[in-house]
Amino acid sequence: MSKTKITVSRRQFVAGAAASSLVMGLGTVLGGCSADEAVSDLTVAKGSLSFSPVIWFEIDGSGLVTMNIVRAEMGQHVGTALAQVIADELGADWEQVRIQHVDTDSKWGYMVTGGSWSVHTSFTQLSQAGAAGRIVLADAGAKLMGVDPSSCHVEGGHVFAGSTSLSFAEIIQVGDIARRFSSEELAALPIKAPADRRIIGRDVSALDVPAKTDGSAQYGLDVTRPGMVYGIPLVPPTRYGSKAIGIDDSAARALDGYLGAIPIADPTETLQGWVVVAAETMPMAIKAASAVQVEWQGGDTANINESDLLAEGLRLAQDTSSGTTVVNDGDVDTALASAAKQLQAVYRTATALHFTLEPQNAVVEFDEAGQCHIYAGNQWQSLILPLLTQVLGLPETDIVIHQQYLGGGYGRRLFGDQMIPAVLAARELGRPLKLIFDREADSRFDCVRSPTVCTFAASFDQQGALSGIDHAAVAGWPTLSMAPGFMAPGVAGLGKFDPFSISGAEHWYSVPAHRIRAINNELAQKTFLPGWLRAVGSGWTGWGVESFMDEIAHELSEDPLALRLRLLDGAGKNAGGEGSTIGGAARLRSVLEDVAIRSNWGTELPAAEGMGVAVCHGQERGMPTWIACVAHVAITPESGDISVKKLWQTIDVGTVVNPSGAMAQAEGAALWGLSLALHEGAEFEQGQVKQRNLDTYTPLRMSDVPELDIVFIDSDVFPSGLGEPPLIPVAPAIGNAVFAATGKRVRDLPIRLS
Repeated sequence: MSKTKITVSRRQFVAGAAASSLVMGLGTVLGGCSADEAVSDLTVAKGSLSFSPVIWFEIDGSGLVTMNIVRAEMGQHVGTALAQVIADELGADWEQVRIQHVDTDSKWGYMVTGGSWSVHTSFTQLSQAGAAGRIVLADAGAKLMGVDPSSCHVEGGHVFAGSTSLSFAEIIQVGDIARRFSSEELAALPIKAPADRRIIGRDVSALDVPAKTDGSAQYGLDVTRPGMVYGIPLVPPTRYGSKAIGIDDSAARALDGYLGAIPIADPTETLQGWVVVAAETMPMAIKAASAVQVEWQGGDTANINESDLLAEGLRLAQDTSSGTTVVNDGDVDTALASAAKQLQAVYRTATALHFTLEPQNAVVEFDEAGQCHIYAGNQWQSLILPLLTQVLGLPETDIVIHQQYLGGGYGRRLFGDQMIPAVLAARELGRPLKLIFDREADSRFDCVRSPTVCTFAASFDQQGALSGIDHAAVAGWPTLSMAPGFMAPGVAGLGKFDPFSISGAEHWYSVPAHRIRAINNELAQKTFLPGWLRAVGSGWTGWGVESFMDEIAHELSEDPLALRLRLLDGAGKNAGGEGSTIGGAARLRSVLEDVAIRSNWGTELPAAEGMGVAVCHGQERGMPTWIACVAHVAITPESGDISVKKLWQTIDVGTVVNPSGAMAQAEGAALWGLSLALHEGAEFEQGQVKQRNLDTYTPLRMSDVPELDIVFIDSDVFPSGLGEPPLIPVAPAIGNAVFAATGKRVRDLPIRLS
């Protein structure tokens, strides 16, 4: 194929970036700026009601396409998936695509990585950004080649017109690429049909892997700054109400390089009673931390134990006046009052830790202009920045979080509270400081998954049919403490609740009457800072809903899979709507039918073995990922040990952007679901978690990994989220399999038979 050779001299393109580059993006006009100041002539702007967060890409004079990624990378290859969306619409050569994770800046909009939202919430705006870039390049290329733009197509980093083509690099160097788009024009841009995609849905090389392979990837723990010193936090006995009433550092003062024990006076009272021990080197900081003696006065929850939290949860669940009504379909009270029979059950989950491989850390440096620079891995920069402004008394523009790779997130790094002692200690010392938590302190400081209690009452009418389900769920609420602006109103606007702590409860089964109450465990809220752990509320509501559904099937003498198929009729509100909800319960029914076939459901098994089934719709009803799971377990009668032999899952997530990354996500989430079902469990003792290291906190080991058989439904429907949903149905599927094998119903996580 011949190529047109361009000999025109290079021109300058000014777009707030390097010369000879095309910068495109989707941006909001920031308060206090004019449109011209906020978005340059070479920027695709959506106007004052634009997409957020803002995603930029740049094509330089060599044809290299750099994607600026605002999402956190914690092993899920999110940058690769997001880059695929843009690159496909743009028509880029994947070998010329690079990613860079950006620092905090208001121009990026709202920065958060969680809820399995990244691809789902970014797909449309990234597609439009890529399409806008493609149009600009095609028009510029057509002009250079002297052809009509309608005769051109863009693919593999080139603009083609018949047998003639120009590379992106050639067009950038000499072409006319200045153009603006209105919000209406952006919305009307021609997005590729699924059949025309060349990068979306393909396995491509993950762009973060080379750096992780050769060791050049930088995690928070890897950061160093000139003149940096080290800090070790001393964590008080209770999260709230503790006071350091005496510090004895006499033994530490004899250590060479010891810099001091710094009481942390946090004006926001997020941290209470903290002390940071600082030294010139990390080994010396560890020694000094062991030598410093702190006398603490504990808070009011110093004697609270796990049993107290669960007992309070049960009390609240049984109090019909407590909580906020989230769903109230039909007349549950009448169904219960007129029932020929009722079935009741209580399901509980224990405290669980995030236990990230990389413990909490942060490097802080104040520059000569007084700006605070923080180097750390964080999932929700837009959540912690406003808090840091209060802590430091600085405007957000003077606080910059330099994003690093995360050595595990899972929701723990949604709240960057480890930055608070780091910034205050660094300011006190007047030197750059690296604050590192040891494993025990990291566990005690964790924003744990709250212990929970779910109660259920099912009613059956005179004909024996299921007539209603009443469900109450009690937990400590992460959103209440850390992001109260995300609290949601209850039915008819009465009361408020944490939507992340009740997600999954509103299932897609058709039931004549269904009521759900979300209840905050105030004792838990006072004892610790509840956190978002992978799948959040669905991790406990799904455990209860799908286990109780098996109990209903047993009560009706009906096969549990057949009951689910019967109730997934897609009637009424369960028909679905637009976007990823299209198809509704019919799609959940389809994945259930598929997993039943693949697992040979109903096959006779040896004694002490069983199969269990569970489904889920992902973390959020409005962003469903349809999953059906079957677990095959074997029980050792003498010991009660449970061995999971195999897990099957069928997943409909809509469009799968990156198949290999999606499979890795699904496998990892499913295995964590298994870990939480059988292996992971902590407990509060005297106001803090008792299990703090791997000698007592025992997540899944490699020897316990079962065979996994996971498939994705081939679909071109709008993509949903995948990081968390495959975790949700695993525990109830295992619990239901245990019942099938033993006849014993288990209602507590982690599951214990002995």
